[in-house]
This record gives sequence, C-alpha cells and structure tokens, in this order.
Amino acid sequence: MLTLNIKDLTPFQKQSFLQHAIAPRPVCFASTIDKEGKVNISPFSFFNLFSSNPPIVIFSPARRVRDNTTKHTLENLMDVPEVVINICDYNMVQQVSLASCEYPKGTDEFVKAGFTKEPSQLVKPPRVKESPVQMECKVIEVKPLGTEGGAGNLVIAEVLLMHISDSVLNEDKTMIDQTKLHHIARLGGDWYCKVDSSNLFKVEKPNIKLGIGVDALPASIQNSNILTGNNLGQLGNVHEMPFVDPAYHDDKLKNIIQYYSINPDEMERELHIYAKELLEAGKINEAWQVLLAAN
Repeated sequence: MLTLNIKDLTPFQKQSFLQHAIAPRPVCFASTIDKEGKVNISPFSFFNLFSSNPPIVIFSPARRVRDNTTKHTLENLMDVPEVVINICDYNMVQQVSLASCEYPKGTDEFVKAGFTKEPSQLVKPPRVKESPVQMECKVIEVKPLGTEGGAGNLVIAEVLLMHISDSVLNEDKTMIDQTKLHHIARLGGDWYCKVDSSNLFKVEKPNIKLGIGVDALPASIQNSNILTGNNLGQLGNVHEMPFVDPAYHDDKLKNIIQYYSINPDEMERELHIYAKELLEAGKINEAWQVLLAAN
C-alpha cells in the first residue's frame, strides 16, 4: 500500500491524489455577475448540499495551483453576492467543460459555450436554460481556506428558488424522477462519470428501527468465504433475527439440501452461494430462509 505524507507533496500532487480519490463529485455550474453587469458561468466540482432547512449549498472556487490567481466567479461574488447554481446533466457535459476555459475577464461564456440565458426571478445572475435544475441563491458567506495556490474559498449560499424541468419530473409532476436526471460528476484528471438507470441501485436506509448488526449474525454467516461485506450488511439490516418459516417453499433450496445432505460443509457452501444470488437480487427475506436452512 502506498502511504503519502501530504506535507511532502507538491500542490499539484496533492490536488491530483485527492481529486482521484475523492470522487465522484457533483458539478456546480455557477452563474455570477459583476457590478458592471457582465455575466460569467463556470463549473466547480468542489460542491455539495450541506443543509436542507435552511437550504444551504457550498461550492469552492479554489485559487489556481499554477499561479495562485483567483477565478472570475469568486471576484464576481465579491461584487454581487448572488449566484445561480445550474445542475449539469450528460447532455451538457462538453459545453460545461468548454465554459471552464480561462477566457479573459468580461468574456461571455454563455456565448462561448453555446448556452442560453434565462432571466432569474430573485437574483441578478441569469439561469442556464439548458440545465434541468436551476437554483437561485443568495450568498451568506465566502470563507477563504488559505492564501496559497490550491486553497479553496467556500461559497456558502442559501437556495431561494428552484426551477425544475418537466423532463426530469415523475408522472405526477410532483417530484424529481431520479432515473430521468442524468447527473454528471467529476473524478480525477479528465475523467467524468454519468448517472443513469444502468448504474443506479437502491440501498434500504435504516430509519427508526435499528438493524440487528453484523455482530448478531450466526458465526457461520459472519465467517462465510462466499458472502461479501455488502451481503453481511444486507443481512444485518433486518430489524429482528429472522426465524425459519415452515411455509417457505423453494425448489432450488430443496434440491440443494437433498443433494448435499451427506456433506454438511458442501451443503453450507452451496446454500451460501444461493443466498448470495438472492441478496444481489435484493431478496433479503428469501436469502435469510436459505441461510437458516444451513443451521
């Protein structure tokens, strides 16, 4: 394993290792305006949601590692503490990347990148019409994290209005349909990733009831050579230890027990393999019935 003492790295190495490791990062496509009314749009991958009530988002226009200069977005926010955060989807990614070019101050990146200005309702910077979700925000605070190249400047902003395209809403037009909003996210270097239905999956979220925990699982399950850590997490997320259901019927389970009954170790192995298949299909209760048959 490679172990790095961060203080021994150059600013560029720090940036490279951290950005490759801490990923994917959602992209904030920020619209800002200066006191003369000149507009800027620029993407930032140091960005996320930090509070829902009040609704607070934070992004960070870092000082350039190369020459320690600041970005036009940051300068605009000092003039006019308002911003529109436009969420990026896959259909925009190449234009968003183009807008990140370091054009001279005063250049209209809307024009350069081929985007359309849409007037905002509560803030001065315009929205990006092509963005599926646009958030009008007021800036609460800009917090510098340092003065050297690579130092971030946390822009803490409160969301005032959200504009959401019908194209990413559910059938009732009441909520965003996660399968329709194809987010893009930054990784290290030139790498991005795309979120769509082919790589979405659900994880049952523990709420009021507590999961029994991996430590409560029978030793034969905890020490399985077949079941993964993810599988154990699924099994440990039930609210109480399951019991054998006499009414449960599964032909494959029955065949495994009959075929391997003379060899308990082989039977346990086959049952764990089958349980793993069920767990990966999201069939937690069925997997438990299979595993209980081995005990």
